[in-house]
Amino acid sequence: MASVDTEFRSNLPPSSGLLGGVAQRLDVTVEALRLLLTLLAGYPIAFVYCKYIVNSQAKRLHHLYFAICGASLCYFNYGLDVYHSLLGILTTYLLGLFLRHKPKIFLTANFIFHMTYLMLGYYYTASNEYDILWTMPHCILVLRMIGYGFDLTDGLKPQSELSEDQKETNLPQFPSLLELLAFAYFPGGFLVGPQFPYRRYQRFIDGEFRKHKGQLEAGLNRLAAGVLYLIVSQVGLYYLPDSYFLSPEFTQLSLIRRMYYLGFWAKFSLYKYISCWLFTEGALICIGFTFKKASETGPEGNADWSGCSNVKLVHLETGNTMEHYVQTFNVNTNQWVGRYIYKRLRFLNNRMISYGASLVFLAIWHGFHSGYYMAFVMEYMIVSTEKQITNMYEKKILPNYGNYFKDKAVYKALHFFALKSYNIIYMGWCLSSFVFLKYERWIRVYSAVNYFGFIYMLIWAAIYHGYFYFFEGPRQQQVKRETGRRDKEDNESKSKENENLVEENAKNK
Repeated sequence: MASVDTEFRSNLPPSSGLLGGVAQRLDVTVEALRLLLTLLAGYPIAFVYCKYIVNSQAKRLHHLYFAICGASLCYFNYGLDVYHSLLGILTTYLLGLFLRHKPKIFLTANFIFHMTYLMLGYYYTASNEYDILWTMPHCILVLRMIGYGFDLTDGLKPQSELSEDQKETNLPQFPSLLELLAFAYFPGGFLVGPQFPYRRYQRFIDGEFRKHKGQLEAGLNRLAAGVLYLIVSQVGLYYLPDSYFLSPEFTQLSLIRRMYYLGFWAKFSLYKYISCWLFTEGALICIGFTFKKASETGPEGNADWSGCSNVKLVHLETGNTMEHYVQTFNVNTNQWVGRYIYKRLRFLNNRMISYGASLVFLAIWHGFHSGYYMAFVMEYMIVSTEKQITNMYEKKILPNYGNYFKDKAVYKALHFFALKSYNIIYMGWCLSSFVFLKYERWIRVYSAVNYFGFIYMLIWAAIYHGYFYFFEGPRQQQVKRETGRRDKEDNESKSKENENLVEENAKNK
């Protein structure tokens, strides 16, 4: 394992020289600096494209520009390991070329190849940390190529057999290898996302979005937001680094401080991902790629450019539950899973199985580390618990006691504080396993906060199921008995009426 890892790292571009010196001064790794520079490179790439290429009628020039820019940035980050992504793209192209008219074989081969290749990559490069390796953009590529395969086979079906989603993404014509390379290496999306279907790229190249305005201002706003989130993240993690939560000093704090510190650390950790997505989204907006719809307000011609937004900032910051995080964080990946995994399992005729299978796919896609699986198990359990609490609160507590406190200012303040505290504290609990990855690391963090996440959920489960077993259960049984008795009486009454009717008819005859 060590020899494989050493061989892998030798494929990286050298870290000495100017880049190494800058990284050392900033106290960051060279890989992280390369990643940041690559994300920011999307802006000059967008400028050159809009200045010199956008109006060219030669579509091959557009494809060539994006393929060369994206592949060059990939090489800048990962050196000769760029061959992994090239091999993946070429494989999908050849499979599509020869097998697309045999959809089941093509989709199965395409899916198995990409997921197997990614799993092998994870296996040979795994460590205790979240490393910036070739597997990071490759996991983005895997979803892109799998989704592209589905869209290609959907293009062979009659329109009447397609869902609304499939009508928007299906590909009736087979793209060339250059077009596929440009789509896969599109500079604003190949490294950290977002996910988008080939049809969006095609519409962009065809010039469908050019008549709309406002993209420069919108893109620079996202860039500014990304800078702000990156600063907050770096300052926060300077005072609350990952290593602190594995130290004896952390365990010396009171439990409530440990819970809040872990929650704030989770927020700062999330902001790292958010800043990256904002940088890349800003570049995509500036180049005019992310058109969603024409604006109903504002200057004529301005538009909504949030078509590739990977995070809904306002909802994320004002949300109070784990479900809010799920709905507003890594939006495009969740939409991809919904479109190509969850909805494709419709034939199972069971939403819970489809949802569970989608979460399992997401966990496997992230890698082998146990922390990923624990994080998705916790997501499932906490979202289910939240729905139970909301159901109980709205149907049992508010109808009976709402008049006592619903409009009181004190209640509103306590309600806000309770939800925000829950939001912060449980975010720390959920993200711990996702960041610390290895069992011996994340279980140590769980232990340091007295396993509160498990304990409170078990207490709630006992209360919830106990209430329905001892109170709602007997009440429902009583209602069933009353309903059954009334139905029996009604049936007997109807039967007697029918008998009387028969007797009267007999007498009349």
